[in-house]
Amino acid sequence: MRSRFDRRLDILNKKMIEMGAECETAIAQSVKALLDGDMKIAAMVKQSTRRIDELEREIEGICLKLLLQQQPVAKDLRNISAALKMITDMDRIGVQSEEIAEIVTALDGKTGKESADIRQMALDVIKMVSDSVDAYVRADITLADGVIKYDDVVDDAFLKVKQNLIALIGQNARDGEYALDLLMIAKYFERIGDHAVNIAEWVKFSVTGVHRGE
Repeated sequence: MRSRFDRRLDILNKKMIEMGAECETAIAQSVKALLDGDMKIAAMVKQSTRRIDELEREIEGICLKLLLQQQPVAKDLRNISAALKMITDMDRIGVQSEEIAEIVTALDGKTGKESADIRQMALDVIKMVSDSVDAYVRADITLADGVIKYDDVVDDAFLKVKQNLIALIGQNARDGEYALDLLMIAKYFERIGDHAVNIAEWVKFSVTGVHRGE
Protein backbone atom coordinates (compact mmCIF):
# COMPACT_ATOMS: atom_id res chain seq x y z
CA MET A 1 0.00 0.00 0.00
CA ARG A 2 2.76 2.44 0.96
CA SER A 3 4.72 1.67 -2.20
CA ARG A 4 1.72 2.61 -4.35
CA PHE A 5 1.32 5.80 -2.32
CA ASP A 6 4.99 6.65 -2.85
CA ARG A 7 4.64 6.06 -6.60
CA ARG A 8 1.75 8.50 -6.71
CA LEU A 9 3.74 11.02 -4.71
CA ASP A 10 6.52 10.66 -7.27
CA ILE A 11 4.03 11.31 -10.08
CA LEU A 12 2.79 14.35 -8.17
CA ASN A 13 6.34 15.72 -7.93
CA LYS A 14 6.92 15.18 -11.66
CA LYS A 15 3.67 16.94 -12.54
CA MET A 16 4.59 19.83 -10.25
CA ILE A 17 7.95 20.15 -12.00
CA GLU A 18 6.22 20.05 -15.40
CA MET A 19 3.74 22.73 -14.36
CA GLY A 20 6.56 24.90 -13.05
CA ALA A 21 8.44 24.46 -16.34
CA GLU A 22 5.34 25.51 -18.30
CA CYS A 23 5.10 28.63 -16.14
CA GLU A 24 8.74 29.44 -16.92
CA THR A 25 8.03 28.92 -20.63
CA ALA A 26 4.98 31.20 -20.55
CA ILE A 27 6.98 33.97 -18.84
CA ALA A 28 9.90 33.58 -21.26
CA GLN A 29 7.59 33.65 -24.28
CA SER A 30 5.80 36.78 -23.07
CA VAL A 31 9.04 38.72 -22.56
CA LYS A 32 10.51 37.55 -25.89
CA ALA A 33 7.30 38.67 -27.62
CA LEU A 34 7.69 42.04 -25.92
CA LEU A 35 11.35 42.54 -26.79
CA ASP A 36 10.97 41.38 -30.40
CA GLY A 37 7.47 42.75 -31.04
CA ASP A 38 6.62 39.24 -32.25
CA MET A 39 2.87 38.51 -32.38
CA LYS A 40 3.42 34.83 -33.20
CA ILE A 41 5.32 34.29 -29.96
CA ALA A 42 2.68 36.27 -28.08
CA ALA A 43 0.06 33.85 -29.44
CA MET A 44 2.14 30.88 -28.24
CA VAL A 45 1.68 31.98 -24.62
CA LYS A 46 -1.96 30.85 -24.82
CA GLN A 47 -0.78 27.32 -25.66
CA SER A 48 1.41 27.30 -22.55
CA THR A 49 -1.39 28.60 -20.33
CA ARG A 50 -3.77 25.94 -21.66
CA ARG A 51 -1.22 23.29 -20.68
CA ILE A 52 -0.88 24.93 -17.26
CA ASP A 53 -4.66 24.64 -16.83
CA GLU A 54 -4.55 20.97 -17.85
CA LEU A 55 -1.76 20.25 -15.37
CA GLU A 56 -3.65 22.03 -12.60
CA ARG A 57 -6.60 19.68 -13.12
CA GLU A 58 -4.32 16.62 -13.32
CA ILE A 59 -2.54 17.56 -10.09
CA GLU A 60 -5.82 18.22 -8.32
CA GLY A 61 -6.95 14.72 -9.34
CA ILE A 62 -3.74 13.12 -8.07
CA CYS A 63 -3.98 14.97 -4.76
CA LEU A 64 -7.61 13.97 -4.24
CA LYS A 65 -6.79 10.31 -4.92
CA LEU A 66 -3.93 10.47 -2.43
CA LEU A 67 -6.23 11.98 0.18
CA LEU A 68 -9.26 9.76 -0.41
CA GLN A 69 -7.71 6.41 -1.28
CA GLN A 70 -4.79 6.48 1.13
CA GLN A 71 -4.25 7.53 4.72
CA PRO A 72 -1.38 10.01 4.53
CA VAL A 73 0.67 10.71 7.63
CA ALA A 74 1.13 14.31 8.79
CA LYS A 75 4.14 15.13 6.58
CA ASP A 76 2.55 13.60 3.48
CA LEU A 77 -0.68 15.46 4.22
CA ARG A 78 1.24 18.74 4.39
CA ASN A 79 2.95 17.99 1.06
CA ILE A 80 -0.38 17.29 -0.63
CA SER A 81 -2.04 20.35 0.92
CA ALA A 82 0.90 22.54 -0.11
CA ALA A 83 0.73 21.24 -3.68
CA LEU A 84 -2.96 22.15 -3.91
CA LYS A 85 -2.16 25.68 -2.74
CA MET A 86 0.88 26.03 -5.00
CA ILE A 87 -0.92 25.13 -8.22
CA THR A 88 -3.33 28.02 -7.64
CA ASP A 89 -0.37 30.42 -7.66
CA MET A 90 1.15 28.69 -10.69
CA ASP A 91 -2.15 29.02 -12.53
CA ARG A 92 -2.15 32.76 -11.76
CA ILE A 93 1.39 32.98 -13.14
CA GLY A 94 0.09 31.52 -16.39
CA VAL A 95 -2.84 33.94 -16.47
CA GLN A 96 -0.60 36.96 -15.89
CA SER A 97 1.86 35.80 -18.56
CA GLU A 98 -1.05 35.65 -20.99
CA GLU A 99 -2.16 39.14 -19.95
CA ILE A 100 1.36 40.39 -20.73
CA ALA A 101 1.11 38.76 -24.16
CA GLU A 102 -2.23 40.51 -24.76
CA ILE A 103 -0.65 43.89 -23.99
CA VAL A 104 2.20 43.06 -26.37
CA THR A 105 -0.37 42.32 -29.08
CA ALA A 106 -2.03 45.69 -28.42
CA LEU A 107 1.35 47.42 -28.82
CA ASP A 108 1.11 46.42 -32.49
CA GLY A 109 4.77 45.86 -33.19
CA LYS A 110 6.28 48.25 -30.66
CA THR A 111 8.87 46.58 -28.46
CA GLY A 112 9.97 46.98 -24.88
CA LYS A 113 13.63 47.40 -25.71
CA GLU A 114 13.53 50.89 -24.21
CA SER A 115 13.43 49.23 -20.80
CA ALA A 116 16.11 46.55 -20.43
CA ASP A 117 15.15 46.36 -16.75
CA ILE A 118 11.87 44.68 -17.70
CA ARG A 119 13.82 41.88 -19.35
CA GLN A 120 15.90 41.49 -16.20
CA MET A 121 12.73 41.39 -14.10
CA ALA A 122 11.46 38.56 -16.29
CA LEU A 123 14.70 36.59 -15.85
CA ASP A 124 14.54 37.16 -12.10
CA VAL A 125 10.95 35.92 -11.75
CA ILE A 126 11.69 32.88 -13.93
CA LYS A 127 14.47 32.03 -11.48
CA MET A 128 12.12 32.55 -8.53
CA VAL A 129 9.44 30.27 -10.00
CA SER A 130 11.99 27.58 -10.88
CA ASP A 131 13.62 27.69 -7.44
CA SER A 132 10.31 27.65 -5.58
CA VAL A 133 9.11 24.48 -7.34
CA ASP A 134 12.55 22.89 -6.94
CA ALA A 135 12.41 23.72 -3.24
CA TYR A 136 9.10 21.86 -2.98
CA VAL A 137 10.42 18.73 -4.68
CA ARG A 138 13.61 18.75 -2.57
CA ALA A 139 11.86 19.89 0.63
CA ASP A 140 14.56 22.57 0.80
CA ILE A 141 13.75 25.37 3.25
CA THR A 142 16.99 27.19 2.49
CA LEU A 143 16.11 27.40 -1.20
CA ALA A 144 12.59 28.54 -0.32
CA ASP A 145 14.01 31.28 1.93
CA GLY A 146 16.22 32.36 -0.95
CA VAL A 147 13.16 32.84 -3.16
CA ILE A 148 11.42 34.90 -0.48
CA LYS A 149 14.45 37.15 -0.01
CA TYR A 150 14.95 37.54 -3.76
CA ASP A 151 11.57 39.21 -4.02
CA ASP A 152 13.25 42.41 -2.79
CA VAL A 153 15.39 42.37 -5.96
CA VAL A 154 12.28 42.23 -8.16
CA ASP A 155 10.54 44.95 -6.14
CA ASP A 156 13.58 47.22 -6.53
CA ALA A 157 13.68 46.50 -10.25
CA PHE A 158 10.02 47.47 -10.56
CA LEU A 159 10.70 50.84 -8.90
CA LYS A 160 13.59 51.39 -11.30
CA VAL A 161 11.40 50.56 -14.30
CA LYS A 162 8.73 52.97 -13.04
CA GLN A 163 11.26 55.78 -12.65
CA ASN A 164 12.65 55.18 -16.15
CA LEU A 165 9.18 55.21 -17.69
CA ILE A 166 8.27 58.43 -15.90
CA ALA A 167 11.43 59.94 -17.38
CA LEU A 168 10.39 58.64 -20.82
CA ILE A 169 7.05 60.42 -20.54
CA GLY A 170 8.85 63.60 -19.44
CA GLN A 171 10.98 63.50 -22.57
CA ASN A 172 8.05 62.93 -24.91
CA ALA A 173 4.44 63.12 -23.70
CA ARG A 174 3.31 61.27 -26.84
CA ASP A 175 4.93 58.14 -25.38
CA GLY A 176 2.58 58.26 -22.39
CA GLU A 177 0.25 55.43 -23.42
CA TYR A 178 3.18 53.26 -24.49
CA ALA A 179 4.96 53.89 -21.17
CA LEU A 180 1.82 52.96 -19.24
CA ASP A 181 1.59 49.67 -21.17
CA LEU A 182 5.19 48.87 -20.24
CA LEU A 183 4.50 49.81 -16.63
CA MET A 184 1.55 47.41 -16.55
CA ILE A 185 3.77 44.64 -17.93
CA ALA A 186 6.38 45.35 -15.25
CA LYS A 187 3.63 45.22 -12.62
CA TYR A 188 2.56 41.80 -13.87
CA PHE A 189 6.13 40.57 -13.51
CA GLU A 190 6.21 41.92 -9.98
CA ARG A 191 3.00 40.00 -9.22
CA ILE A 192 4.49 36.83 -10.67
CA GLY A 193 7.36 37.28 -8.21
CA ASP A 194 4.77 37.55 -5.42
CA HIS A 195 3.23 34.25 -6.54
CA ALA A 196 6.67 32.61 -6.43
CA VAL A 197 7.01 33.87 -2.85
CA ASN A 198 3.62 32.33 -2.01
CA ILE A 199 4.81 29.01 -3.44
CA ALA A 200 7.99 29.20 -1.34
CA GLU A 201 5.93 29.91 1.78
CA TRP A 202 3.88 26.76 1.14
CA VAL A 203 7.12 24.84 0.70
CA LYS A 204 8.14 25.92 4.19
CA PHE A 205 4.72 24.84 5.49
CA SER A 206 5.09 21.41 3.87
CA VAL A 207 8.34 20.89 5.78
CA THR A 208 7.69 22.63 9.09
CA GLY A 209 3.91 22.58 9.43
CA VAL A 210 3.95 26.35 10.03
CA HIS A 211 2.74 28.92 7.53
CA ARG A 212 3.51 32.64 7.55
CA GLY A 213 0.98 34.61 9.57
CA GLU A 214 -0.07 31.70 11.75
